[in-house]
Amino acid sequence: MKVLIGLSGGVDSAVAAYLLLKEGYEVTGCFMRNWDAFANNDFLGNPTVNDNQCPQEKDYDDAKEVAKKLGIELLRVDFIKEYWDNVFSFFIEEYEHGRTPNPDILCNKYIKFDAFLKFAKEKGFDKIAMGHYAKKKEVNGIEYLEKCFDANKDQTYFLSQINEEQIKSCLFPLGDISKEEVRKIAHELKLESVMDKKDSTGVCFIGERNFREFLKNYIPAQKGNIIDIDTNKVIGTHKGVFYYTIGQHKGLGIGGISGETATGWFIVKKDAKNNILYVTRGDTQKYLMSNKCIVRKLNIINPNEVFPQEVGVKFRYRQKDHPARIEFKDDKIICTYDYYKAVTPGQEAVFYNKDGLLIASGTIDEVYRDEIRIDK
Repeated sequence: MKVLIGLSGGVDSAVAAYLLLKEGYEVTGCFMRNWDAFANNDFLGNPTVNDNQCPQEKDYDDAKEVAKKLGIELLRVDFIKEYWDNVFSFFIEEYEHGRTPNPDILCNKYIKFDAFLKFAKEKGFDKIAMGHYAKKKEVNGIEYLEKCFDANKDQTYFLSQINEEQIKSCLFPLGDISKEEVRKIAHELKLESVMDKKDSTGVCFIGERNFREFLKNYIPAQKGNIIDIDTNKVIGTHKGVFYYTIGQHKGLGIGGISGETATGWFIVKKDAKNNILYVTRGDTQKYLMSNKCIVRKLNIINPNEVFPQEVGVKFRYRQKDHPARIEFKDDKIICTYDYYKAVTPGQEAVFYNKDGLLIASGTIDEVYRDEIRIDK
């Protein structure tokens, strides 16, 4: 079977390629370039803008070294336009509306498991593969994503918007091993370019940025009022609603109020339309706790999934599954749960059944506490 693996220049995809070779697959690597800093006006907040070599080219060199060591061919493809049109434009649009989207989820949906998959099929490959920490499991003819062996690295949350056809088309060689084992294998293979390379962080395919400065490249800064939600008094100014997140308590720049500092203040509400941040001091429970949300832009793996259903839900990556009940109505999921803090519109709600299979996900659109909407 011919497999095209996304070789990123990192240790995970390198070891994934090796494991596929070990299992007898005919493996080809492919490096994806999806961001052009100069063409995309990525200057503010970019710590590498004056480097002699941009990070993507360094990653490409590392991927070439891995391919050479493993004895496989390395292709290269650019999805810069697709990334801008399907991922980044939506990402900025959501920020302009005061929401906080997850670019990694969009990246997987539209680039790694769409544009890349189409490219692989055009080149005659049977499957694609990625260095994600995830597993697959077939149940009654339907292929689901399943949490991987290394619970600390599980990435099914970020894969939650890929559909069953995309799941079927992909192999996940790292599903049954730990990150420590991946590093160990890389050392044994003497993959010097990646074996001790730190994991990539920051915005998907873009990298580390001073995020507030980075956003200024695309969304003009617009100062506005910070209002104490308890007293309705203006207590400071902000640099633009979209630069802040619900629950944030650092970097607010509120000082000089009865000799108090900013550390005790928390953002509890964003009014993007009127450019206002609402904050409270100390206890945020009554403003940030919710017990119901409406989820739209759904990806339901099995079209015959049974609702209502008791599930575990993740509202953010790395959090523990929170018990919830979901029902499907009019193209939306109504999710009810015991009180939970800072469930945020624009982020993803990911649902797992009692067997740990990812059955559905979608974008959090409305948030309620005891039937009172709290995100408006």
